[in-house]
Amino acid sequence: MPEGPSVRKFQLLTSPFVGQVVAKVGGSSRKLNVNDLNALRLQDSQVHGKNLYLAFVAAGGPLGAPAEEMALQRVAAQGGQGQICAPHPHSQDEELQEPQHSRSEAPDGAESPGNWLRIHFGMFGSIRANEFSRASRANKRGDWKDPVPRLVLHFESGGFLVFYNCRMLWCSSPRADPASDILSVEFHRGRALRALRAPSPICYTLLDQRYFSGLGNIIKNEILYLARIHPLTPGSLVAPSDLEHLLDCAVQFSSEWLHNKLRGQGLHPQVYQKEQCPLGHPLMKGTFGPSGGFKRLTWWCPQCQPAVLPGDGDPSPVT
Repeated sequence: MPEGPSVRKFQLLTSPFVGQVVAKVGGSSRKLNVNDLNALRLQDSQVHGKNLYLAFVAAGGPLGAPAEEMALQRVAAQGGQGQICAPHPHSQDEELQEPQHSRSEAPDGAESPGNWLRIHFGMFGSIRANEFSRASRANKRGDWKDPVPRLVLHFESGGFLVFYNCRMLWCSSPRADPASDILSVEFHRGRALRALRAPSPICYTLLDQRYFSGLGNIIKNEILYLARIHPLTPGSLVAPSDLEHLLDCAVQFSSEWLHNKLRGQGLHPQVYQKEQCPLGHPLMKGTFGPSGGFKRLTWWCPQCQPAVLPGDGDPSPVT
């Protein structure tokens, strides 16, 4: 699924439409009544980790009766309970939740029920501005079928936004903490370092969105290689200086990936989905994750990233 740098780029695509009124809607979403968005004004666009949040208000100005009534109708349809975008505290990389936080940066009026649309992207999720995605190759049946958008927002200006492979949910506020976002200037290094010192395998901790919001499997694999740390090494066994270096790699890699995206350049991973590391050593591949949680494919170099474990020997990979 798109990681923090990709969702940041999506947010930049939506920014020029802030302040504009939705003139027409479309899309295949079954979870969302797309007609609720008709004639509303896009008031704000925010990104927190891997989630994009769009705020909508009545076209006449600040949140007024029409938009408020529409929001209340949505709440009634959901069983009479407004939802705040604050997830289960143990959310992992692929879940639709993100960490529970203490404060929202929502604009005035955003506390009314259902004013924010939360968008979480699937594996091939994306946003297009003023264009539709076209099929780049035939499917397994040999058909050339264009991807079907989940949501299309046409604005009075004539421009439009197209959302693909995503889940959308109305909520009252984007409860998110920039201190956990690796691409935020408010990212809290001290809290992240304390999390990395946990005795659990360090590859588990890196995907914990409570401390590393926006960090996904690609970033995890790449920065562990850059820091020369075995993915299953318990964080409590890693030297403090190595944890500092790992955190530097996380911030720098994510920032460079975002800048490359904005320049239209692709990602050139060193170990993710590779067979050899840049030094020519064969890579190992395993599927690792916490008990009862998501298991993610992991690539590492046994020579560049030697195991540091309480027991003897290197763990056998699960392929």
